This record gives sequence, C-alpha cells and structure tokens, in this order.
Amino acid sequence: MSDDTTAPATSSAIPADGLRDRRSVLRCAAMVALAGAGAPLLAACGGGDSTSGAPSASGSSSAPSSGATSPSSSAPSSSAPAGGGSVLGPVSDVPVGGGKVFSDAKVVVTQPTAGTYKGFSAVCTHQGNPIGSVEGGQIVCPFHNSHFSIADGSPVSGPAQSPLPAVNVKVEGGNIVESA
Repeated sequence: MSDDTTAPATSSAIPADGLRDRRSVLRCAAMVALAGAGAPLLAACGGGDSTSGAPSASGSSSAPSSGATSPSSSAPSSSAPAGGGSVLGPVSDVPVGGGKVFSDAKVVVTQPTAGTYKGFSAVCTHQGNPIGSVEGGQIVCPFHNSHFSIADGSPVSGPAQSPLPAVNVKVEGGNIVESA
C-alpha cells in the first residue's frame, strides 16, 4: 500500500518541476534562436547582477547630436576618431524615423528627426535582455515585447517601466561616435 501512496506524491511533484524545466528550456531555446542573429546579443544575458545600463546612466541627458557637425576635424579613423570615443558605424546605417542596434557596443542609435541622433543603452530595463531592433519608430526588446520611444527612450508598451538610459553620441565626419 505504501507503493500506491508514493506514486501519486511523486507524480504530483513532477508537474511543478516539469513546469520549471519547460520554462528553462524555452528560455534557452529563445537565446539559441537569437544566437543565429548574432552571438554578441547573448553577452547581455549572462553575468552578475550589475545593470549593464548603469554606467550609461551618468550620461542621462537626452544626448542629442546634430548631424551638422563640422567636417573640419581631422580625417576620421575607423577605430579612434579625432574627438575621442569609439566609432559605432556610419550615419547612413541610421534611417530618419528609425535606428540601428550596435550590439557589440550595447548601444542603440536613433534618428527621430533628420539630423538629430540619439543614443540609448541596448539593454532592456525590464530584465536586462538585449534590445533586438528598431521597428515602426520604436525600439523593441524581443524577449517580453517592451517597446521604447526613439525620441527619448521612454517605455511605450510592454512590461518595461523605466526608460532606456541615454548614451552620449555625436556625428564626426560620416560616422556616429559614442562620446564621453
């Protein structure tokens, strides 16, 4: 009779553990799917409890940069521009009314209006997942479907309640540069 009472207790414990295991499997499957889009995106998922966006919070101004920077600065270098900072990419990669995620630098750059470039952390404020894209005039985190404004990084929809931290960017020559 003890065998009969043990079986139901064991089987009732399996669904709870099984549910937890299924969630883990689904999370891993989502991360594996993203790896096909770019392995650097997974870097934001690992590590400790420090928030990846925290260092950028110090530059939490709106960080607008005008596209009318003077071309008189010395010839732009692909690794170290004249004014310091690191080159994220060419301005041609960031469309008006849209943006581009620079996953290696964990920065998303938007151009809400012609000639105005804004930088934000590419780490979602909901659970620290990497931002996936800029679509339909919004910055999108694919993990829990949080959407943020391309103008100021504020949450538009989804579970995220905090805005994306600003990152200072500017235009030098034909490049977008992350600046201090």
